Amino acid sequence: MAESNSHKAVVLLSGGMDSCVCAALAVRDFGAASIAALHVGYGQRTEARERKAFEDVCCRLNIERRLLVENRALNQIGGSALTDKKIAVPESRHLGSDIPVTYVPFRNAHFLAAGVSWAEVLGAARVYIGAVEQDSSGYPDCRPEYYRAFNELIRAGTKEGTIQVLTPLIALRKTEIVSLGLEVGAPFDLTWSCYSQQDRACGVCDSCVLRLRAFEQAGVVDPIPYANKKKIATLSIAKAKKAGRQ
Repeated sequence: MAESNSHKAVVLLSGGMDSCVCAALAVRDFGAASIAALHVGYGQRTEARERKAFEDVCCRLNIERRLLVENRALNQIGGSALTDKKIAVPESRHLGSDIPVTYVPFRNAHFLAAGVSWAEVLGAARVYIGAVEQDSSGYPDCRPEYYRAFNELIRAGTKEGTIQVLTPLIALRKTEIVSLGLEVGAPFDLTWSCYSQQDRACGVCDSCVLRLRAFEQAGVVDPIPYANKKKIATLSIAKAKKAGRQ
């Protein structure tokens, strides 16, 4: 039996810029009182900082219904630079064409399973996730076909079969996500995207570089603090030259 029928959507909110925009979209469409926000801690390097971002974003968007879930399986399994401190987080310029070591094996399935379970209890028909295929690190669980398959799984494996995973950002470029976020009032100043640091974003991991480039292309300043400013400038120039050759 559903716990409540007042919640229309569950938002998977990591505390990063993409999930923050998803949360702002859901609030715009249904109102904050109809949104439930779910955050999963999985032993990642920046777990405490991401959790703070989650709480801060929820407060700014007036989302009162929140659930913090701990999934230690991903940390115990390892195999990723985000969950295994023996694997270094690479700088963006050192990444090749293969799936990077920052990929957490099948992570989004764990998140979605928790989100769908909670949606079923709440009577919510939608689960938002900020997956992005364009301008991403090439993670396989950020592809549209992954979510089409997951929605088929939900139809077959839930009581009513009517819950749907929504990926409103999946086909957008990062700069488009920044523009959309500004339009819907996403609190980017409270978000955290860095893979390796929790006080000042490193500015050189793939997540930081993609984020910085998106804000730059959108013509606005990224409001979070960064370290290694000289290194960031050098890396941006290198990225720009590489893009010019393509």
